[in-house]
Amino acid sequence: MLVTAVVLGGCASQPNYPAQSPYSGVSTSRHADHGAMVDALYDYYHQWRGVPYRYGGIDRNGIDCSAFVARTMSELESLNLPRTTSAQAQLGQPISHGDLSPGDLVFFKTGYSSRHVGIYVGAGRFMHASTSQGVTMSRLDNIYWRSHYWQSRRLVTQTY
Repeated sequence: MLVTAVVLGGCASQPNYPAQSPYSGVSTSRHADHGAMVDALYDYYHQWRGVPYRYGGIDRNGIDCSAFVARTMSELESLNLPRTTSAQAQLGQPISHGDLSPGDLVFFKTGYSSRHVGIYVGAGRFMHASTSQGVTMSRLDNIYWRSHYWQSRRLVTQTY
């Protein structure tokens, strides 16, 4: 039973952040300035690079993929994402692989019920918390990630 719960959760444990997102149904993209977003993502990545992967981890002692995505988007975009990969995969709008922009979320099916998430940074690369390498940068065209690619989602924000 415990194995099933772990597998279905993807790379996250119980939510530590709110599961509901106030922006999940609106449609204004926040990707107007790609250059600034790329710079912010790379700066954030360099602060976290090499932090070890830890299932359920949420800090520099160890972090899992969905916590890394949630922290990144909270700190860079003030977005309050849910804590699990499966919940993050329901946010925003689905986009095609060819329409990726920096800051979009990329999802992978890494096992029968296991899921993985990262953040696209541009030039075919994404940052994520890897089970084997910790926080790292990978290429979408890598044979492993290409064969496990599932979907991409663009988070959206409200305008007032």
